[in-house]
Amino acid sequence: MSLISPAARDALEAWLSHQRALKNAAQNTITAYQGDVTEFLAFITNHKGERQGLVALSRITVTDMRAWMAQARGGGIAARSLARKLSAVKAFYRWLAEREGFEPTAVLSVRAPKFQKKLPRPLAEDAARGLIDAIELQSDTPWIGARDVAVVTLLWGCGLRISEALGLQGADAPLPDTLRITGKGNKERVVPVLPAACKAVDAYLRLCPVPLEPNRPLFRGVRGGALGPGAIQKVMARTRMQLGLPASATPHAMRHSFATHLLNAGGDLRAIQELLGHASLSTTQAYTAVDTARLMEVYDRAHPKA
Repeated sequence: MSLISPAARDALEAWLSHQRALKNAAQNTITAYQGDVTEFLAFITNHKGERQGLVALSRITVTDMRAWMAQARGGGIAARSLARKLSAVKAFYRWLAEREGFEPTAVLSVRAPKFQKKLPRPLAEDAARGLIDAIELQSDTPWIGARDVAVVTLLWGCGLRISEALGLQGADAPLPDTLRITGKGNKERVVPVLPAACKAVDAYLRLCPVPLEPNRPLFRGVRGGALGPGAIQKVMARTRMQLGLPASATPHAMRHSFATHLLNAGGDLRAIQELLGHASLSTTQAYTAVDTARLMEVYDRAHPKA
């Protein structure tokens, strides 16, 4: 028997549909939301001794919330992960309270556990170049090596997320001077394409045995289907081990490196925010290795009273 009442399950599905349709949430986000809220609802059932309908869920207390969090922490869940789960539960309850007309203060007032935010760790410029040079040597099949180089060059050279790079279609080739990218939350941005990125993609297309089709993925896997992010993550892992780079040298780190290297070369933080597709400038600051000396340099050069 399911630990979740039919009414609660229907409400969860309706909320997830709302997130897809109106919030433009990514599928990975939807999957995480579903897992987090399902775990919470299952705990409440065990905690109360019976499946909870919507009326019972509207009567959840602060004590119930603390019991759930204590059980999660006792099970070894890290503070960061628990904060994410709590955020999902709160979002669900905001929506449910508005729909069902109850006061969700008991849930919303619970504070997330404190944790130290991990700052992104970009690669040094020479390390990024060396990594791209070494990636091509990881495969005995020339077209696969060229493909992997092209993808990672787009991450570093254009600041794309790996999902954005792998989302390019055959119609996008040959790459123009600028790409119109649809990122998180369906937010569109225009990204300049460096000649090095165009050259890398052209080299891949010359060698790729799979015919280029306008409405099919630009980057293909070994069997001709869409290339998945796992393949790029694996080749990055092999390459960083060979070069002695830290475990933080991931595909996403190349996007961090793009932002940091632009800033170090004198790029404007607002412009970098637009290129990355960040809604908040504070997010861009976290993506870049901004130190006090660098900020003071910008201040001294740009502020009229400096």
